[in-house]
Amino acid sequence: MDYEGNEALHQHAKRKKPTKHSPFSSTSKQVSSFRTPILPQELITEILSRLPVKSLLKFRCVSKSWLALISSPQFVKTHLSVSVNNKECTKHRLMWSFGPELNLKECTLTSLFDESVTEVFDLDYRMISDGLYNNLPDSEMILGSVHGLICLADKNGDLFLWNPSIRKYKKLPIPISLLSFSQWKIYGFGYDEFHNDYKVVATFLKYGSFNQGELRIYSLKSDSWRRVDDCQIGCRKNVSGKSVNGKLHWPSSAFDGVCFLYTDGNFLYEGWNIISFDLANEKWGKVEQPFYGKGEDISVLLGVLGSDLSIFCDCGGTHVDVWVMKEYGVKESWTKMCIIKYPDDQVGYGNLFSLHYFMSNKGEILVAFNSTSMIYNPKDDSSRILEVINFDNNPKAEIYIESLVCPFSREGTEGATKSKRMKKLISR
Repeated sequence: MDYEGNEALHQHAKRKKPTKHSPFSSTSKQVSSFRTPILPQELITEILSRLPVKSLLKFRCVSKSWLALISSPQFVKTHLSVSVNNKECTKHRLMWSFGPELNLKECTLTSLFDESVTEVFDLDYRMISDGLYNNLPDSEMILGSVHGLICLADKNGDLFLWNPSIRKYKKLPIPISLLSFSQWKIYGFGYDEFHNDYKVVATFLKYGSFNQGELRIYSLKSDSWRRVDDCQIGCRKNVSGKSVNGKLHWPSSAFDGVCFLYTDGNFLYEGWNIISFDLANEKWGKVEQPFYGKGEDISVLLGVLGSDLSIFCDCGGTHVDVWVMKEYGVKESWTKMCIIKYPDDQVGYGNLFSLHYFMSNKGEILVAFNSTSMIYNPKDDSSRILEVINFDNNPKAEIYIESLVCPFSREGTEGATKSKRMKKLISR
C-alpha cells in the first residue's frame, strides 16, 4: 500500500475512533435539563397545613416566602382547623401537673388509648424566669386550654398564657384593684368566636362573701382588662370555668369544684346550679341539670366530655354515673351515657376531688384518679388499668392541641413581640 493509501486509511481510522465518554454523562445531561416544578400556592399551603408544629418552625428557614406563609394569620387558622378536625387526634396532647410543687409533664393522647404502656415526659417551660411561682395554688393550676393556648395560674395569683408547641408565653398584668380582694379567686379561659378573641375571666370575691365580688375580663386582642359590674358566681375556692359552646360554666356552690347534694330519701334538694357566662355578649345564664334520681346522697363534678357539657355523679363511692348534655341548652337532652365502676383501690368517698376524664375519637373514656388511670369502653362496659411510666400521684390534667396560635396580641403589639431569631430570618 502506497503512502497516500496509508495516510487515507489512517485518517479514516482516526475518524472512526470512538470517543470516550464519562459513564455519567447522559445522567448529567438529564439532571441539568431537570427543572424543579413550581407547585401552586394552594397545594403548598395544603401540604404544610398537615405537618406538625415542630416541622413548621424549622421550615420557616427555607425561604422568605415560606416564613411569610407560615407566620400569616390565615395559615395559622388553616393549620389549626386541620388539627382540630383530625379524626385520629394525632395533634392532641395531654398535659399533667403534679403537686404540690410545679411539675409539668405531657404525652400524646393517642398513646394513652392505643398503647399498653405509656411514658409521660417532662415538659420544658421557662415561665419561672418571669416570675411564675414554683408552687401550685390551692386547687387549680391549669385553668384551661383553647386552640393550643394554655392558661396557667400560680399561688400568687399571676396568670400566664402559654403555647408549649411554639414555646412562647405571656404574663398577664393583674389589675391592682383585684389584689386588694380576698384570696377566693374564680377563673375561666375561653374563645370568643364572634370577636375572634381569647378571653380570661377573673373574679375576686370580697372578704366574707361568696356572692359579691369584682369581675374582670382580659382580652388578648386588646391586651387589656375590663370591669364587668354584674357578678353572679358564688363558688368557693379556685374553680376554673368549663368552656362549651362559647360559654364558661361554673357550679354555683362547690368546694374545689365538687358539689354535695343531699336527699330526704325521695327527691334531691337543690344544692347547686350550673351558671354560664357568654364570652361574646358577656351575659350570665343558667343551665338546667338532669334529674339524677332519688334515694341516696351524691356528689357531682362539672366537666367536658368530648365537646359536650358533662357531669360525673359519684354514687356511694363505688361508681360514677356519667351524664352528657347532647344538645346544649336543652334540659331533655341530658343523657346518662354510662356507669363507670371505680377500681378496687379507688373505692370510697372523695374520688371526684382528684378525678379527670377525657374521651378518645373512638368513644373510649380516660379516667384519671389520684394514683390510678384507666380506660373505660362504654360499648362493652370494659375497662383496663393503664401502665404509665414517670407518673406521679395527685395529677391535674388538661388536653391541648398543637398549634401556631401566638399568646401575644395581634393588634398593635405584633411587631414588638417578634423574637430576635425571627428578625434574623426576615433579614435573609
